[in-house]
Amino acid sequence: MNLVCEIPGANLAIARGDFPNPEFDIDPASVRGEQHAVLAGGCFWCVEAVFKEIDGVNSVTSGYSGDGAHNADYKTVCTGTTAHAEVVSIRFDPQRTSFGQLLKVYFAVAHDPTQKDRQGEDRGRQYRSAIFHVDAAQKQVAEAYIAQLDRAGVFNAPIVTEVVPLEAFHEAEAYHHNYAELHPEQGYIAAVAAPKVAKLRKQFADKLKGAKA
Repeated sequence: MNLVCEIPGANLAIARGDFPNPEFDIDPASVRGEQHAVLAGGCFWCVEAVFKEIDGVNSVTSGYSGDGAHNADYKTVCTGTTAHAEVVSIRFDPQRTSFGQLLKVYFAVAHDPTQKDRQGEDRGRQYRSAIFHVDAAQKQVAEAYIAQLDRAGVFNAPIVTEVVPLEAFHEAEAYHHNYAELHPEQGYIAAVAAPKVAKLRKQFADKLKGAKA
């Protein structure tokens, strides 16, 4: 089995529970309505499974970003010949969770941000670590947090996450949506996605749906 996603913490130099909060974040008073974040961290099945658990997250949708609509399909993206990354589109309530707090989960649990153009044994630009920011505020928070984590030596290697503007999000094929939830018995999901969710539930229980009710 190719364990693409079984890498969070591989280069983590601190206890996951000690992962720092962002020193700089978007003030919830400065934004209104549902907000949008697009993150790439390897296998989108696994990243989707993590973020669906977070309080304040209204929806998580797997898809592709980085290239055009003409080649935004799973078969083509998997060849590694496009500029697409597998991503998740996260719609969230900024009054319940912030962009910075989503990034905390992204870096601490969802993937290993020190691996360039790969996650685990899966290699290629489609598996890169990337934050597709929707505005200048997200760009500022993302870049500041990466610098903060690097200064603090949170990882044993430099963070290689790209911070780039979102040009478009292309929704993935229907069978990818809620894949981990719908196929818990599948070997890959049981071995890879489920342990990620277990780590989230153990270390960030205060961020889960229902925790702030």
